[in-house]
Amino acid sequence: MKKIGFLSFGHWSPSSQSQTRSAADALLQSIDLAVAAEELGADGAYFRVHHFARQLASPYPLLAAVGARTSRIEIGTAVIDMRYENPLYMAEDAGAADLIAGGRLQLGISRGSPEQVIDGWRYFGYVPLEGQSDADMARNHAEVFLNVLRGEGFAQPNPRPMFPNPPGMLRLEPFSAGLRDRIWWGAATNATAEWAGKLGMNLQSSTLKFDESGQPLHVQQAEQIRAFRAAWKEAGHAREPRVSVSRSIFALVDDRDRAYFGGNDSEDHFGYIEPEKRAVFGRTYAAEPDVLVEQLKEDEAIAEADTLLLTVPNQLGVEYNAHVIEAILKHVAPALGWR
Repeated sequence: MKKIGFLSFGHWSPSSQSQTRSAADALLQSIDLAVAAEELGADGAYFRVHHFARQLASPYPLLAAVGARTSRIEIGTAVIDMRYENPLYMAEDAGAADLIAGGRLQLGISRGSPEQVIDGWRYFGYVPLEGQSDADMARNHAEVFLNVLRGEGFAQPNPRPMFPNPPGMLRLEPFSAGLRDRIWWGAATNATAEWAGKLGMNLQSSTLKFDESGQPLHVQQAEQIRAFRAAWKEAGHAREPRVSVSRSIFALVDDRDRAYFGGNDSEDHFGYIEPEKRAVFGRTYAAEPDVLVEQLKEDEAIAEADTLLLTVPNQLGVEYNAHVIEAILKHVAPALGWR
């Protein structure tokens, strides 16, 4: 069995060819797709966060709205760029959204990816400490966030407060018990995956990672997942960790699918998303269901993971994306033992 959810970047464009033409469209359609996915029996609704872009940005209003409209499905991010985040304010927002959702948040966080502007986090008021990089800053913010989510008091109470305080040092409120165990780190390297395992975060691995061996993406990801689990075990955490991988997978079951994705015989490719950092980009799987089943059997990283996130072309509209999800759940997942 495997949890299957969708991952949306929430793109919007005023183009006449897009069914998602405004920020309002992107947000409202994201809620509708999460509701539809839950009705279809999917397990998760995840959203990417990008700043200074025509995509989904501040995630908490969306997560809270999805939480209020659904009752079972996991609700998450993949990922929130921690270079932009105030970890204490984030803990309050996340706690509130998790309580609204009844404890269903699964928050993916990370250093983030290259953005639309140069050093965008500076506009948000964040600057790395002397001698540190923006990646160091993101990890520092993440560690503060994780510590606050433990729910332990750390702030000195006012001796003459406006409202009565509980005894002892104060914590941030609202506090949502269990959220600390539902934080994931989006790792682009084996080293950051191991760091996440040591800190007790779950692991998210995307449709790309930095190239560390020249092997196909799924092989490198499988190695990354095994390194993460080894670090987790060495750290002695009590619970079992979770691991997700993202994939672009389309079952060609009708003429629309063939028109959009037919003939897509892609392979992994290598390139650069940052100077001097070579990355491997995963292929798109698009085929008739029986062919797709055989192709996915060979994906080592999917086999290692407990959760699969299907990247969806959200500008094609809610109805079509619900169809994409349903086709995988109905025609592919049972044959692979995922359902």
